[in-house]
Amino acid sequence: MKLIKSKYIFLAWLLFISCQEKFLEVPPTGSLLKTTLVTAAGIEGTLIGAYSVLTGKGYSFYSGSTNWFWGSVLGGDCYKGSNFGDQAQMNEIQSYATLKTNTSLLSKYRTSYEGVVRANAVLSLLSKASKDPKVSKDLSEADKKRLEGEAKFLRGHYYFDLKKIFNDTPYIDENTSAPIVKNDVNLWPKIEADFQYAYDNLPEKQSNIGRANKWAAGAYLGKAFLFQGKWKEAKPVFDAVIERGTTAGGTKYNLMPNFADLFHAPTCENNEESVFAIQAVVGTGNAANANTDFILNYPMGGGPAGCCGFAQPSFDLVNSFRTNAQGLPLLDGSYNNAANALKHDMTLLSKDPFTPDNGNLDPRLDHSVGRRGIPYWNWGDHPGYAWIREQVYGGPYAPKKFVYQKGEEVDRGTWNPLTGNNFPIIRFADVLLMAAEAEAELGNFEQAKTLVNRVRSRAKTGGVVMKEGRPAAKYAVDLYTNAWTDLNTAREAVRFERKLELSGEGHRFFDLVRWGVAEKVLNAYIANNLANNLGIAFNGVKFTPGKSEYQPIPQQEIDIAGSDNFK
Repeated sequence: MKLIKSKYIFLAWLLFISCQEKFLEVPPTGSLLKTTLVTAAGIEGTLIGAYSVLTGKGYSFYSGSTNWFWGSVLGGDCYKGSNFGDQAQMNEIQSYATLKTNTSLLSKYRTSYEGVVRANAVLSLLSKASKDPKVSKDLSEADKKRLEGEAKFLRGHYYFDLKKIFNDTPYIDENTSAPIVKNDVNLWPKIEADFQYAYDNLPEKQSNIGRANKWAAGAYLGKAFLFQGKWKEAKPVFDAVIERGTTAGGTKYNLMPNFADLFHAPTCENNEESVFAIQAVVGTGNAANANTDFILNYPMGGGPAGCCGFAQPSFDLVNSFRTNAQGLPLLDGSYNNAANALKHDMTLLSKDPFTPDNGNLDPRLDHSVGRRGIPYWNWGDHPGYAWIREQVYGGPYAPKKFVYQKGEEVDRGTWNPLTGNNFPIIRFADVLLMAAEAEAELGNFEQAKTLVNRVRSRAKTGGVVMKEGRPAAKYAVDLYTNAWTDLNTAREAVRFERKLELSGEGHRFFDLVRWGVAEKVLNAYIANNLANNLGIAFNGVKFTPGKSEYQPIPQQEIDIAGSDNFK
């Protein structure tokens, strides 16, 4: 959306931090602090440049902060999709066997550090401006705190990405002067400190409502605590965000009434559920301002774009939306059993007869996944095979959540349409479920259940309907009513709700790793894929504990810094 000033307006301010060969070689201080940048407008423009990195690096499809590949593909929400030869460098990543020389790995690493460098540049410019009376008079104390808070928020975000994807990476801040930096600093205290400063100093309301505010910082601070198992520290922060938090536009946080409204314009734009989102806009004359991270993730062969068939939802994810007679998920893991797995059209051509599954389902399925015989937004019923590039590689399902509807404005200035729909890095449902997790781990099981049920209450409404007005499936969702009396019961329910509610939003793999269950869950996922005849993608694939949790530092960065500087 247009509510952070369009990125391209300020590109002149950002020449000094444009693409560099060596991101971790710290630039000379003088090159960062050009006199023309030490102005109120220069600092603001540099900050906008730090926000712009959220969308990724041009058309390097996996570099943005959506983390659709690093979080959702690796976590089992979806497959790489398309076919084996398309974007072939991603096959090894999907197989938990990434080579250090992988070009997309390098792009993600460097893009994250570009965000860090740009945030550091804002802080360096602020420091210089505070010593210049001519500049200081143009910046109030509130302005300085806001600019510093936003810069530290963004730096915290980019380091959070680096931490959860690569684990130990070099730490650089605005005061770093060494030309080469080792990866021997614990990033968590640094990340916490950045979000804590932002939480303490950012305003609740911003003039540009796409900016980070106090409550977005609070949500991210709570998330940082959660990732470290600091439940006692996380709880009061989440309590405050839930009770008093507002969007940057001043609207109290709440769940949107209908789940589907989160994913298409205009209702997806900076609504009451949006805590922090990647801002996207079309119609500016510059396609880079749109949502470039999802350019590959449309059905193949028809519908909205015709290309390219990536991010195909997995059998495991789709089956997870099965509900029992009480409208509850199958927490015992039996959803992949033959008796419970959804009926699908694998191996069937679009001309072959097919009747969709008639068992109980959570309606969030059909807002998240394109499946045969069910309306695909307003593009008509999904035809199955005709919209799938290669079923034996990526299965029979198509991405849907972030695909635009017919009639929405898109940017056609490149080879595939781009939407102006924002992407939620954190939304309020995520906050509720993170809070539920903290409550469960602290033994407050009934409070955890209340928070989960708040999310499930919204899921009960808004099922997909056929053209004639009848429900597209047998939707059955209800609330948990039995008492949660032990940690295991609460954990399983909270964790499964995250899987259902946040599928395809870049969270799942990181959740599995921090919970310590990645080996068990993902090797079972691989086995299920092989049972469903996806051997082209999954033969020989294995999640190896102690290795597969994190991506390797790119070889090119090791070559630059020297292997002695990486532990």
